Amino acid sequence: MAKIVECVPNFSEGRDRAVIEALVQVAERAPGVALLDHSSDASHNRSVFTMAGSPEGVAEAAFSLCREAGARIDLTKHTGEHPRMGATDVIPFIPIRETGMEECVALSKQVAERIWNELRIPCFLYEESAAVPERKNLAAVRKGQFEGMPEKLRRPEWAPDYGVRAVHPTAGVTAVGARAPLVAFNVNLGTSDLSVADAIAKTVRASGGGYRYCKAIGVMLEGRGIAQVSMNMVNHEGTPLYRVFEAIRAVARRWGVPIVGSEVIGLTPAKALIDCAAYYLQIEHFDDKKQVLENHLL
Repeated sequence: MAKIVECVPNFSEGRDRAVIEALVQVAERAPGVALLDHSSDASHNRSVFTMAGSPEGVAEAAFSLCREAGARIDLTKHTGEHPRMGATDVIPFIPIRETGMEECVALSKQVAERIWNELRIPCFLYEESAAVPERKNLAAVRKGQFEGMPEKLRRPEWAPDYGVRAVHPTAGVTAVGARAPLVAFNVNLGTSDLSVADAIAKTVRASGGGYRYCKAIGVMLEGRGIAQVSMNMVNHEGTPLYRVFEAIRAVARRWGVPIVGSEVIGLTPAKALIDCAAYYLQIEHFDDKKQVLENHLL
C-alpha cells in the first residue's frame, strides 16, 4: 500500500477571500496531494487546511503554501482572536498509512530547513520534532506572538531551529513539526462575556490543572457576539470530547451560561465522534469495529 501523510497547515488569514482562494488553488494544484478540507474563521482570522498524499507531495505542497502565504499575508496588519506568530503559523505532519512518526519528523526538518533557506522565514520545530522538551508545546513556542517574537528570539534559549534571531518582517516565524492526529474542537457559549470563556478554558486545559491532552483558550466570536472555548484535543482517546464537553457545561452553569453549540474544525478521526455517540446513547457492550457498518466493511 502507498504511504500517506496528512498535513494541516494553519494560515493567519480568515477574512480576505482572495488570499484564501489563492491558497486553495496552490493546494489543489499540488501533485500527489488531495486537499481534503479547508475552513476559515473571520473572528479567529485564521484558515486551516487539511491535505493528504505521498510524503514527497505533501512536503512540496506545504512549502508552496508557505511561500504563497508569505507573499500575501502581512502580519503587521493582522488582528484576530487566535494567537499567531507567522503568516503560515504552523505546519504539522501526521503519519496516516504505511509511515511512522520518525519519517514525519524527518519530513518536518526538511521542510523547515527549506523554508528558511529559500524564503528566509525562521522556523521552530515542535511536538515530536522538537530538539528540546521546552519546544514540544506549540503554545510555549508561540508565546509572545508576532509582536513579541523579536524580543523572544534574543533570549539564549529561543534561537530558531532554522534561521537567524530575527523575524521575517511581514511573515514572522513558522512552527513545523510532527504529531499524532488531534481534534480541533470548539464549544460556543450563550454569553458575550469573554471572561467566562477564559475562566472555563483555564479550568479544563491541562496546563491549568484540568484534563490531560486538552489545550484551551477563550476567544470572542465578534460576528456572533458570543464567547467560545477553543480547544485542541491532542489525544481524543486519552481524554474524550464528551468528557471535556460535560465539564464545560458544568462550569458554565455556575455563571448561568448555556452551551449554544459546538464545532469541529477540519477533519477528525471517526472514533472521536463514535465515542461521543456511544456515551450519550449509553450503548452497552458497544464495539465500534464490529457494530459500525463502515468500520466493519473496511
